[in-house]
Amino acid sequence: MRLDWPGCRNARDLGGLPAADGGRIRAGALLRSDRHDRMTEATVQALRGGALSRILDLRWSWECAELPSPFAQDPCYRHTPLLEDVLDYVPPPDSYAPMLDHNQVRIGAAVRAFAQAPPGAVVIHCHAGRDRTGVLAALLLRTAGVDDDTIAADYALTEGCVPGPMLHTLAHLDQAHGGAAAYLAKAGVGADDVRAVRSRLLA
Repeated sequence: MRLDWPGCRNARDLGGLPAADGGRIRAGALLRSDRHDRMTEATVQALRGGALSRILDLRWSWECAELPSPFAQDPCYRHTPLLEDVLDYVPPPDSYAPMLDHNQVRIGAAVRAFAQAPPGAVVIHCHAGRDRTGVLAALLLRTAGVDDDTIAADYALTEGCVPGPMLHTLAHLDQAHGGAAAYLAKAGVGADDVRAVRSRLLA
């Protein structure tokens, strides 16, 4: 569901997506967006007064310095960069496989930050709300039992995106890492945090 956040071009609630065994993603549990520096003051104040428990800013430090989040001093805000400071790979146009391969520690930290957030809505965002946000959202949804086609279809709701790159990424996750559970275990995400992710996300 798209969110009416003036100043954000790519904000939505992932609630309602079908998961395994007839379940669904809980409304208001996982929100995704682009950067927040363009938000109107009214939107910022409305979010501060709502049920927001955590904002995970996945950008690099230099991005946060150039375009600061209006929430940067709020207790709910956490800077959780998803990528290493220096990339030693060239991102291909049709897959996020290298992002998974080269940033496992930071991705694991972001998943733990989601799992350990206080009760309430968690917002994940990067600059455009597409690449880093898309990969983290995909891992969280996969952990909750959402199928690949549904994850890719949600990814494709982002402006300029099509399902293919996310489908290729999820296939690589299985082929190279043994699936989401094995990947997260190697990334330092313990069983308690995996259970917490599922508990937060599943209605």
